[in-house]
Amino acid sequence: MAVLRFPELSRTFDNESDIRDELAALGIDYECWSLDRVGTDASAAEVLSAYAVEIEEMKRRGGYVTADVIDVNPATPNLETMLARFDKEHTHDEDEVRFILAGRGIFFLHLGDKIASVEVGPGDMLRVPRGTTHWFTLCEDRRIRAIRWFQDTAGWTPHYTGSGIDQGYQPLCFGPAYLGPRAATGIRL
Repeated sequence: MAVLRFPELSRTFDNESDIRDELAALGIDYECWSLDRVGTDASAAEVLSAYAVEIEEMKRRGGYVTADVIDVNPATPNLETMLARFDKEHTHDEDEVRFILAGRGIFFLHLGDKIASVEVGPGDMLRVPRGTTHWFTLCEDRRIRAIRWFQDTAGWTPHYTGSGIDQGYQPLCFGPAYLGPRAATGIRL
């Protein structure tokens, strides 16, 4: 299950209903879905078939036209180059929707004067609405497998803000140990 943190406010939520309520107040959708339909070695086609009802419901709710399965791990060619596209603050012209099947990652959300981090893992479904300023990184195992939804068949493109705010946070996904702004911790990358 996810962990929601507001580092500057020293607030952490690890209860499903609290996370859902806190994120909903910020315009972000969060749900927990069952993982009992497919094994960890299921093909992308098997995953899409097993979650066909949820995929179609999400398409209906959000105007998404397609869904796929992304599977990233330490052996993925050019992994660091691919991740570098998403670990800088950016927005998209469409929603970013993920249902996590395996692995862990952190969505950092820049909402007004607040930064929230949402560490997602297996069973978490998160929808970051279009135009939301955010960035994403993987946790230490460098693994994520997720169903993704798209409103445009060409996929989405990041529009970088160039603010540099993303440089002030060090993501550590070692359970509850997110350290927040580097300036407050003295930690340097």
